[in-house]
Amino acid sequence: MRSLLAFGITTLLASIAFTADDKKPDPQQPKVSIEPRVRGKSPEAAETVIDRKSNIRVDTTLVLIPVAVIDPMSRFVTDLDKENFKLTENGVEQEITQFSSEDAPLSVGIVFDTSGSMGSKLQKSRQAVAQFLKTANPEDEFFLIQFNDRPELVAGFTPDTEEIQTRLTFIQSKGRTALLDGVYMAMNTMKKARNPRKAILIISDGGDNSSRYTESEVKNAVRESDVQIYAIGIFEPMASRGRTTEELSGPALLGEMTDQTGGRHFEVDNLAELPDVAAKISLELRNPGTVQRTCRVTESTVACRSNW
Repeated sequence: MRSLLAFGITTLLASIAFTADDKKPDPQQPKVSIEPRVRGKSPEAAETVIDRKSNIRVDTTLVLIPVAVIDPMSRFVTDLDKENFKLTENGVEQEITQFSSEDAPLSVGIVFDTSGSMGSKLQKSRQAVAQFLKTANPEDEFFLIQFNDRPELVAGFTPDTEEIQTRLTFIQSKGRTALLDGVYMAMNTMKKARNPRKAILIISDGGDNSSRYTESEVKNAVRESDVQIYAIGIFEPMASRGRTTEELSGPALLGEMTDQTGGRHFEVDNLAELPDVAAKISLELRNPGTVQRTCRVTESTVACRSNW
C-alpha cells in the first residue's frame, strides 16, 4: 500500500514538471502581449457625453403683462391681435413673444377695512365683495385680510368663495386704520399663490393712522411685486366737513399704490355704487389686461407702457 501511494505521488510530480516544462516560452515564437480591457463607456458613448457638454443652455423668463383696452366710452375693445400692441420699457421697445385672450386663473387677496369708521358701510362693502366673487372660476383662489388697529389673515388661500363671504358676515367694525400694514401682509401672503396672475382688492374708507410699516416701505414692496392692486375708496364727499385728515390723504395713497402696479383706484361717495364698481373690477381682471391708463387706442394700434 505504501508502495502504491509513493508511486502515485511520484507520477503526479512528474506530470506537473512535464506541464511546466511544456509551458516554457519558445524563443522562436513571437511575443504576444494581451492588455486587459478597461470597463467603461464605449467610444460612441464618450462622444455623446462630449457633445452634450458642448451644448449651451440659456434660461429665459417670460413676463406676463395683462392687458385690457377700453374706448372713451369705457367699453372693452376686443378682437385685438399681437400686431395691435407695442410694449416699451424705459423707452426701449420690447418683443412680444406670445399673445392670448384667455380667462387665466387668478390668485386674489381681499384687503378689507373694518375700522370704526366703516360701521355704516360694512353691509354694502360685503355686497361689493360678493359681487366681485360672482365671476370666479374653479381654478381661482382667494384670501381675506381684515384690518383695523392691526391686520389679520381671516382666511388663507381657498377656492371656496362661500368661505370668504361667510367670514365677512361675522366681521365687526372697531378701532383705527392700519391700511399699510394690511397691504404689506397681503404682499407676503401672495408669495404662496399658485397662479401666475395675482391681484389685490382693497376696500377702505380712508388713509392710515395705525400702521407700523411706513408708506415708503409698503410702496417699495408693491413696486417689487408682480401683483396688480385695485382699490375701492369709500370717501365722504369733498364738500363734507366729516372728512378726517387720514381720509383726505386716502385717495392719493390708494392712487399711488394702484397706479404703479397697473391697477386702478375707484373713488366712491355713494354706497349704492359699491357692488357695480366691484363687478367692473372683476370684469377688468377677467379681460386680461392692464387698464386704460397704460394703453392708448388709436385707429389700428394700442400703445401700452410698462410702468412697473
